Amino acid sequence: MSTDGDPTITQLLTNVGRGDAKAAEDLLPVVYEELRRLAKTLIAKERPGQTLQPTALVHDAYLRLVGDQDPGWNNRGHFFAAAAQAMRRILVDQARRKSRIRHGGQHQRVEPDVLDFAIEAPNDDILAIEKALITLEAQDPRKGQIVNMRYFARMSTEETAEALGISVSTVEREWRFCRRWLYAELSK
Repeated sequence: MSTDGDPTITQLLTNVGRGDAKAAEDLLPVVYEELRRLAKTLIAKERPGQTLQPTALVHDAYLRLVGDQDPGWNNRGHFFAAAAQAMRRILVDQARRKSRIRHGGQHQRVEPDVLDFAIEAPNDDILAIEKALITLEAQDPRKGQIVNMRYFARMSTEETAEALGISVSTVEREWRFCRRWLYAELSK
């Protein structure tokens, strides 16, 4: 993802921030493929049995992003960080819904190929990641933003630094800390 600036996106984001409904309508076709790639990446990290499709995730996230409120995006990087955050929230909401008893949450989902080879499913449980991120964001909101941008939005160090208005070295240092901290939290 490059923030080198497509002036069209930047201008559209500015106009959306001013409440221009036409700009909000014109923005989706311009950013759609990049959002879809981001959605596919996030969904690929999910456990087997995920039923949400990338297209649906993009549309739900876009509706959350371009609602009735003024989003106030500073730049393209800020927009994609907000998109990643919205997608993360949607995936967490769906995981919580699926874990409820009335939706079969008391049963463990097992894929046939996992049974055949007796290999444990990956421990990338979105609810565990969400719980750890909430704890991290309570301790240091900026570190939470860095995780959202680097892990969920797949933004580069430079893009993250630009979006947050901090130096690249600060992002690199805090990203190293966040990865170690999250590993320790998720290993408990």
